[in-house]
Amino acid sequence: MRRIGWLLTVAVLMAGCRGTLKESPPIHINPNMDAMERFEAQEANEFFADGRAMRPPVPGTVARGLLKEDVAFHTGRQSDGSYVEVMPIPFTVDLARRGQERYDIYCAVCHGVAGDGQGIVMTGGYGFAPIGYHNDRLRAIEDGYLYEVIARGVRTMPAYAQQIPVADRWAIVAYVRALQRSQNAGANDIPEDILPDNLP
Repeated sequence: MRRIGWLLTVAVLMAGCRGTLKESPPIHINPNMDAMERFEAQEANEFFADGRAMRPPVPGTVARGLLKEDVAFHTGRQSDGSYVEVMPIPFTVDLARRGQERYDIYCAVCHGVAGDGQGIVMTGGYGFAPIGYHNDRLRAIEDGYLYEVIARGVRTMPAYAQQIPVADRWAIVAYVRALQRSQNAGANDIPEDILPDNLP
């Protein structure tokens, strides 16, 4: 019974402290963390022999997320420098849909919704003339080439490496391939379950 009385007393005292404001500053065991000396970008710092406050990375280190061991995925090229023939990731419907979304944002304005080179920038008389994707050369070109063009640009097309992450570049390549097939499809490309003879 005495133990229950102590527990009730502690509970009442704890409840009484709830919501109260303390006017005095908190006690700091290590107050130097509150007022640390800091340096702005490019500011001098006499502590280091080179006088720079900004420290370069330790030689041989790679920042988290920047290790690019998969050369084909990050560059569109094989280790021997040749373009990868086929995307290093599997083609899926979700990948193509993501590619369509990114394509509509970054590419359609010049290359057109159908990939025919008739985007609004081209038809507005601004002096650009991108080619469409629906020619024999680009239908046969390696996937790695398309990836590199997205990343680094070509002729009057600017590089999009800063705006489009690596995985999204491959998604756009997948969508361009889907566009090429859709614009040059034959009767044999239609799945049997949606042929006119099989429809209800």
